[in-house]
Parts: sequence; C-alpha cells; structure tokens
Amino acid sequence: MSLAPRMIEEPSRDLGEQPLASLLSDLGLKSHDLVAVSSDQITHKMVARGCKGRRLTKNVQGKLLRALNGASQRAFILSDLFNY
Repeated sequence: MSLAPRMIEEPSRDLGEQPLASLLSDLGLKSHDLVAVSSDQITHKMVARGCKGRRLTKNVQGKLLRALNGASQRAFILSDLFNY
C-alpha cells in the first residue's frame, strides 16, 4: 500500500483573457456600465474575473450575459462571452 497522496488534477481556473473583455472594449463599455445596468446583483470583481478568464459559475455567467445585453441593447449568447 502506498502512502503517497494521490494527485488529483483540477481543471485550470485561469483560462486567459475571454471574448468578454474585447466585446466591452469594442462596444466602448466599462465594467461599471454592466454593474450599473444590471438588475441582478453583480460586482465589478465579477466582471473583472470574467474578463481575465477566471472560471465562473453558470449563474454568474448568466448575470454577466444579461448585463451586457442590457448595456449594449444587443442579443449576445454565452459562447460570445466565454470560450470555456
């Protein structure tokens, strides 16, 4: 019997810059614009994590999607914002 700990490979949390960051830039929006327009409770930190590529829950992804759609008056889908 081996006493060595098992190495469980976790999926990476940092997935690199996401399409959300370039969409915000292209639309001339800032994270504050999403926070201000959102009827869901989102924070600047959630937006920053989404742009930087931190793995977000589906719930937070949906909140960011609804906020971006509200701020831009367009109809994006999740695959437009995140590549994971």
